[in-house]
This record gives sequence, structure tokens and C-alpha cells, in this order.
Amino acid sequence: MNTESEYQGRNIVLTGFMGAGKTSLGKAVSKLLQVPFLDTDDLIEKSEGMTISEIFAGKGEQYFRSLETETVRKLAGRGGRFVLSVGGGLPLREENRPLLREAGCVVYLKADIDTLSMRLSKDTKRPVLQQGGGTLEEKITRILAQREPLYLEAADVVIENDHRPFREVAAEIAQLVM
Repeated sequence: MNTESEYQGRNIVLTGFMGAGKTSLGKAVSKLLQVPFLDTDDLIEKSEGMTISEIFAGKGEQYFRSLETETVRKLAGRGGRFVLSVGGGLPLREENRPLLREAGCVVYLKADIDTLSMRLSKDTKRPVLQQGGGTLEEKITRILAQREPLYLEAADVVIENDHRPFREVAAEIAQLVM
């Protein structure tokens, strides 16, 4: 991985699995850096006038993935600094991984299965977790096995986000671009 000084003044792009802390840490980092916080899922829901679950149910996952690509493409060309949280499946498309790097310093927030299971145990809004059989831990293990190599490929920096104080992780991320 690269050194921190290479990212000075760049945007932060947070990737990782559902429940890794992209949104909560993204908001905290944006406050530390005093720049706007953006979330691809929020931007898509606003532009489509539907929730992510409704988009999945009504138009399908591929349609949603196309919306993600277009959203990141627009943000990569946008001026001004920001912190961006992207959906956990966004790096699945090969064309998205270089777009993420164009948008900013890509930080993969890594969390273990136990942490993810605990954080997602009461979440009923994630369409990907509603599909297929097995326990929540089995679903996370299966999906993460597919996604983690892509998160790592897209990432400039990997930051462990479990068993650490929230403020410490947020400060470490902000420090990357200061």
C-alpha cells in the first residue's frame, strides 16, 4: 500500500461490507475534515424516488448496479472535496474500481464476521442479505468471500474497523488526506 502523504488533499472514498461502518465513519470523517458527506445509496434513492429495496424488487439488481456506476462516474468528475460512502456491492463491477480511485483515496473498512453479524443482526433492509438460505453468519461469510478480493483490489488503504475506538478510526482516516 502507498504512504499517507500521497493522498493529501484528496477525497476519501469508503468501501467495505455492509455494517463495516462506512456511513457512521464517513459522517464523522467529513466533520473532522469540514467537507460534505455523500452516500451513493442516498444519492440513488433521491434520484430514483425509491428505496434501494424497492429498486431491487421493482427493477432488479443489475439496474441498481448501473445506477451505482453512473453515480460514481459523476462524483469522480465533480469538483470540491468530500467524503463518500459507497454501497458494499459497488466494487463488484470491474469498471467501478478505477472510478473509485478517480473519486479519491479508497479506504477499505475491514471488519470480521463476528462484528459484521452483530451489527447486521437486526437489519431487515439489506436486499442482498434477504436472498439465499443459511444463517446470517453463513450469508456474510459467503458474500464476503466473493467481495473481499475486490475490496482489496480497489483499495489504496485498508483500515481495520472492529475492536477499536470509533474516534480513533475516524481520526486515522481523516489523517490520510490532511
